[in-house]
Amino acid sequence: MAGSIAASAFFPGSPALPPPPKSALGERPDSLDVRGMAAKQASSSSAVRASRTRAHAAVPKVNGGGGKSALADAEHDTMSSAAQPRTFYNQLPDWSMLLAAITTIFLAAEKQWTLLDWKPKRPDMLVDTLGFGTIVHDGVMFRQNFSIRSYEIGADRTASIETLMNHLQETALNHVKVVGLLGDGFGSTPEMSKRNLFWVVSQMQAIIERYPCWGDTVEVNTWVGAHGKNGMRRDWHIRDSVTGHTVLKATSKWVMMNKLTRKLARIPDEVRTEIVPFFSEYAATEDQDHRKFPKLPEHDRATSAKYVRTGLTPRWADLDINQHVNNVKYIGWILESAPISILENHELASIVLDYKRECGRNSVLQSHTTVHTDCADEPGETTLHCEHLLSLESGPTIVKARTMWRPKGAKSQETVALSW
Repeated sequence: MAGSIAASAFFPGSPALPPPPKSALGERPDSLDVRGMAAKQASSSSAVRASRTRAHAAVPKVNGGGGKSALADAEHDTMSSAAQPRTFYNQLPDWSMLLAAITTIFLAAEKQWTLLDWKPKRPDMLVDTLGFGTIVHDGVMFRQNFSIRSYEIGADRTASIETLMNHLQETALNHVKVVGLLGDGFGSTPEMSKRNLFWVVSQMQAIIERYPCWGDTVEVNTWVGAHGKNGMRRDWHIRDSVTGHTVLKATSKWVMMNKLTRKLARIPDEVRTEIVPFFSEYAATEDQDHRKFPKLPEHDRATSAKYVRTGLTPRWADLDINQHVNNVKYIGWILESAPISILENHELASIVLDYKRECGRNSVLQSHTTVHTDCADEPGETTLHCEHLLSLESGPTIVKARTMWRPKGAKSQETVALSW
């Protein structure tokens, strides 16, 4: 009796009651609490307390002061899982951590890229990525870069002579455009356009030291100068933009033609005033080939052979805006009559062109080539010299040309680009 009184002092309440009877399934009735009173809401509280008890039993003991926090975290997780139902959305992974990792990687890569020393070592080897070209050396020289495209190479996997000559023509026109002298004609200045004048090339010489390959970038420099009283001279220097080695050197002479009469004309004083400020005295080639063009031999000789190609006609695409055949097209027609053995075993080392008259779209031409063989110093190698004639089938001469060929694989005299 004394023990019961003492126990009741510490645990007040009703005396202990016998456990309530179980239901048929072996569970306590939901309508009774520990005191035998009807309380349906207490069942949920009992379930929460039971889950807390199981969570405490599942969490291992932790030595030190972290035991309580571990138990609190476990209890918080248990409460969260008990309060929120398990859905498909709750089971998805945490994408924010993955996005944070990807962002960190990209930021680190960008930082490393900006620290790379990507700039060229020499300022004169900067690549004109947009291809617009720039004016250099006190405004008297124009510079533009070209990337050799896949459709600009030939069977030798190198740029063709037509490709290089097109680069010369493109830089010449862009030079006039950039300095503000391009009128409404093809390379004509504003004063030339008023007088229906345009430039035509009369002579051209090119020395090719090497042929660039697909993907190479070449730097083309061009400038103009006076030639006599009624002519202009334009020079080019092409070099590899990476190594600086010379690819091609060329010089040309230009005269004026009237668009209406198709006759040569003098340079008016107004036009001379426009172009003289851009003249330069520097020459790309020291000595131009001034040898006279000999007549084609009437009979074959032991050291020469003659080849003819007839029925050549210009296409609509071969005409420029001045309604005559582009001068680069003449080179292709000249080489049409060259024997295939030369094209397969040799490469063009130099070419001299003497333009006699223009060619219209209704013209029918024929190409003549005479091959002369000269022995070279090295045994087993020969250098070929060819004389070319492109004429109308009716007789008048369009272009005379002279070419020199070296064996493929032979080392040309290397010329390092000049330091401007």
